Amino acid sequence: MPAPIHSTTRSAIAIGLGLVAGLIAAASLPPLALWPLGILAIAILLLMVEDESRGWRFTIGLAFGLGQFIPGLWWAQHFSLPGAFVLIAVEALFVAGACVAITPRRGRTLSAIGALVLFEWLRISWPLGGLPIGGVALGQINGPLAPLARLGGSLAIIAGVVIAGAGLRHLLSASASRNQGDMSAARRAVLGGVMVTCVVVLVLVAMVSSSGGPVVNTIHVAAVQGGGKRGTSAQQTDPTGVTLAQLKALREVPTGTNLCVLPEDVIGLSGPLVGSWQLNALSAAARSHHCYLTAGVTQPVGFHQFLNYVVGINPSGSIIAHVEKAHRVPFGEYVPLRSLLSHVANFSGVPRDAVIGHGVGTMQLGTTRLGVLISFEVFFSSRSLPQIRDGAELLIVPTNTTSYPGTQMPSVELAAARLQAMETGRNLVQASPTGFSAIISPNGHVVAKSSLSSQGVVSGVVGLRNGRTVYDDTGDLPVLLLAALCLGLGWVRALKSPATYS
Repeated sequence: MPAPIHSTTRSAIAIGLGLVAGLIAAASLPPLALWPLGILAIAILLLMVEDESRGWRFTIGLAFGLGQFIPGLWWAQHFSLPGAFVLIAVEALFVAGACVAITPRRGRTLSAIGALVLFEWLRISWPLGGLPIGGVALGQINGPLAPLARLGGSLAIIAGVVIAGAGLRHLLSASASRNQGDMSAARRAVLGGVMVTCVVVLVLVAMVSSSGGPVVNTIHVAAVQGGGKRGTSAQQTDPTGVTLAQLKALREVPTGTNLCVLPEDVIGLSGPLVGSWQLNALSAAARSHHCYLTAGVTQPVGFHQFLNYVVGINPSGSIIAHVEKAHRVPFGEYVPLRSLLSHVANFSGVPRDAVIGHGVGTMQLGTTRLGVLISFEVFFSSRSLPQIRDGAELLIVPTNTTSYPGTQMPSVELAAARLQAMETGRNLVQASPTGFSAIISPNGHVVAKSSLSSQGVVSGVVGLRNGRTVYDDTGDLPVLLLAALCLGLGWVRALKSPATYS
C-alpha cells in the first residue's frame, strides 16, 4: 500500500503521473480510440489517490483532468484561445472534485464508483447545459463496455469503466503486496476478480436486453454531403456555394430513395426561407427524386440573433415540418454574458446569438416519425430520449463540423452518434457537409461512412423501430441512484475506519 506523498520531489512526480494518466485517458478517445487505455487510466488514478489527504486527492485529480481535457477539448481554441483555457480548467475541476469525494482507505472503491459517476453526470449537465465532449464514455464505443448504453446510457459505461478500473487497481496492488509478503494480497486479488466479473455479467445482461424491438418497416435513406474545404468559419464560407454544392451532390441520390438528409445550416439565408431560390431548388429536388427531404437552415432574426432549424419537405415540394435547435453551443452559437465578456475577449467569430428552440424535436414525414438531433444535440440523451418517447422510429443528425481542420471533432461526433444509436435502439443517419456522413445501426455499427471533405451520397436501407431499450424507459435516474448509494456506503465505511486521512 503506497504511503502518502509529502516531499517536493514526490509531489512533482505525483502531479506528473496524474498528467500522464490523464493523457492515457485522452488516448482512449477518438480519433485514437484505444479503448483499453480508459480503464487503465482510471486504475492508475485510483492507485494514486489511495490513502492520500484531501488536498492531494484534489491536486492529483486536477492534474489528471488537465491531462485528459487539454487534448480532448483543444478543438475549442478554434473559437477562442482564452475561452479554451478556461473551459479546460473548469472541466478538469470536475475530476478534482470527484477525487476529493473518494474516501481514503476503507470505503474507497465504493466511493470511487459513486463519485466518478456523479461528477461526470454533473459535468455533462452543468454549467451552460454541460459538455459531454472529452468524456471517457465516448472512447468505449469500440470496446466491450459499449452495450451498457442500452441499460444506462453513457453513465452506465462510465460506471463500467470505473468498476473495471478499480478491479484492475486491486489486481495490480495484489501483485505488489504478494511480492512484499503482504497477507492482503489474496483478498485484493479476489476483490479485483469479483469486480471484473461483475462488469462482465452486466455487459452480458446488456447484450441480451432489448435493442429497440423488431423492424416494423424499412426505408431507403441517403445522407447528402456537399464537400469542401475544412477549417473554415462561417465568415470564411460563401453560403451560396455551400448550397450549390449540396444541390450538386443531390444529383447522385439513387433512384428509389425515400428520405434525403442534408446537413445542418446548408441553407444560409439573409431573409425569409419562403420565396427564396434555395427553397425553390430544394422543392424541385424533392419532386425530382419523389422523396422526402430534410435540410438545415440558418436565418437572421433582427440584428443580433439567428434561427437554426431543420425543415422537412414532402415529395410534392412543400414544407410540412420543421424542428428548431434547442441545445446551443456556448461560445460557438451564442456567447453567455456577451456584454461583459466582450471586454476581455474577441467574439467577432460569433456575431449573433442563436435563438433557443422549442419542442421535443420530432417531425412526421409521411408514415415515418423522425427524431432530429441537430449537431451538438447528438451528445445529449436529454434530447433523444424524449424523441423516442414521442414515437421516433429513426434518428437523423444534420451536423456541420467544417470549422475544425482535423479529424478529432468529426471522429468524436461520430462516436456520439454511435452511442445515441445504442442508447435508443434506433438506426441513425448523420449528414455533414465536410465531416463524416454515416448510417449507423442500433448496435452502434457504422454501416456506411463518407470520407472527410468529399462530395457524395451515403445511402442504404434502414429499419424503422418503435420498441424501447431499458435506457429509453428509465433514463439516467437508476444509475444516479446507485452511484449515490455507492458514495454514501463508501463514506459510511470510511467513518467507521480508525485510520483515515482528511
